[in-house]
Amino acid sequence: MLQLGHVRNSARGSIERSSRDRHKSHSRDSSSRSDKNVTINASSAQPQQPDQSSAPTDAQDDNWGETTTAVTGTSDHSLSQEDLAGFGKETEGPVEKLNCVRFLPLALILLLGLLVLITPLFFLVLPQLMWPERLQACGTACEGLFLSLAFKLLILLLAGWALFVRPARASLSRIAVFRALLGLLTLLLLLSYWLFFGVRILDTQDENYQGIVQFAVSLVDALLFIHYLAVVLLEIRHLQPCFSLCVVRSTDGETHHYNLGQLSIQQAALVILEHYYKDFSVHNPALLTAAKSRAAKHLAGLKVYNVDGAGSDTATSQSRAKIAAAARQRDTSHNELYYEEAEHDRRVRKRRARLVVAVEEAFTHVRRLQEEEKKKLPGDEMDPREAAQAIFPSMAQALQKYLRTTRQQHCHSMDSIQAHLAFCITNNMTPKAFLESYLMAGPTLQYMRECWRTGQWMLVSEASVTSPLRHGSEFQLKSSDFSLVVTSKAIPHLKLSEEYVHPKSHKFVLQLQSETSV
Repeated sequence: MLQLGHVRNSARGSIERSSRDRHKSHSRDSSSRSDKNVTINASSAQPQQPDQSSAPTDAQDDNWGETTTAVTGTSDHSLSQEDLAGFGKETEGPVEKLNCVRFLPLALILLLGLLVLITPLFFLVLPQLMWPERLQACGTACEGLFLSLAFKLLILLLAGWALFVRPARASLSRIAVFRALLGLLTLLLLLSYWLFFGVRILDTQDENYQGIVQFAVSLVDALLFIHYLAVVLLEIRHLQPCFSLCVVRSTDGETHHYNLGQLSIQQAALVILEHYYKDFSVHNPALLTAAKSRAAKHLAGLKVYNVDGAGSDTATSQSRAKIAAAARQRDTSHNELYYEEAEHDRRVRKRRARLVVAVEEAFTHVRRLQEEEKKKLPGDEMDPREAAQAIFPSMAQALQKYLRTTRQQHCHSMDSIQAHLAFCITNNMTPKAFLESYLMAGPTLQYMRECWRTGQWMLVSEASVTSPLRHGSEFQLKSSDFSLVVTSKAIPHLKLSEEYVHPKSHKFVLQLQSETSV
């Protein structure tokens, strides 16, 4: 015998939390079992933050807009500034430890650049120090070579600084093939010139100083050609689009497409992550729990009573009974989903209307204060930060209720809201401009760093991550809560044909008859 009943909210919460814990542990286990993966660490990101969607942290009260009410001069239902002083204080995350491996490529580049710059100078100075009395006099042509060498070294220094001395965008686990190839080619060139200089000039103590200067100038010319090769391989080669990459977020299915050129899988993953933080909307796990809670509620609401006594197949019969009851409920679950979504939309519209009215009243009060401040002395004017703190309690309750209804409370802290409010007041923005950040979900970079979830990504690919992109290449970028599934498609070859149209081929003659009405 089956009886459908309601369970308590605490039981529902425990089931939802246990299901989320099992899902997270399963995702971690599945990611750890991958055979071919590469870790990508964003250089500007902080260490991984705990999940803030499931439970509010101790640093900020989830009810900071509803716990206390007080009477102020702007609203009869607002919060006092003293009551808000203790809430919304963000905890300082752990200090990121200095990672020496992160600066290793930059140190190698600087060391190689220093070797490149001092090598031509050594070629010119060593003969002057070792056999100065035997060197021939340097004429006008030799002095012109000195001037040419100085300007070429200056150009090489500026060009190398612009191309190579840049902060690293990310820490990659595999070596960059083209950069390593260019570094190896530069070392081979320097080694060859040093061997030639030692055998043909130092051993023989060549007296032709103009030829030695010409030898140093030829080295700088070769280094300039290597720099040109570096520009072609690192900056120009991948500019022409060759592949269309489809990026799908695994949790909510948000999809974006990007056209990339000839890149390796590792470099393509880095470009996708840079686009992700500015193109994808912020990931909100709270919006994904509705379907899980609905399914858990249906299963938890089923109670099985055994009226025939204990038997050998009691567990099997209970499972079959639950499956049959769940199948019967599935026929009417769409009605429940429809009414739940309609009720949620109604609540959102109601909260939004209250929020818009509260913000408009607060900004009206700010304009009135600004008009009064113009009449005061320059030293008595109110700072925009103080004005934001003064009017924030009048809108805090409506804003917090709206954020809780739309499940965005973990994305906005009280300090960030007050800072945004002060920014809008300083730049004389309208209430609509202030509300745009909360009514519409923006990209991840617009939120505080805690909403970035993690700066560490795991690149999982069957092919080698240093291999170039090909048609049909597939790989994943995994974080702690979700993953980005990437599929590569080659852009087809386009062929345009021309068809000549004679200028008189589209002309016609209209013949009017006498009985035609005009």
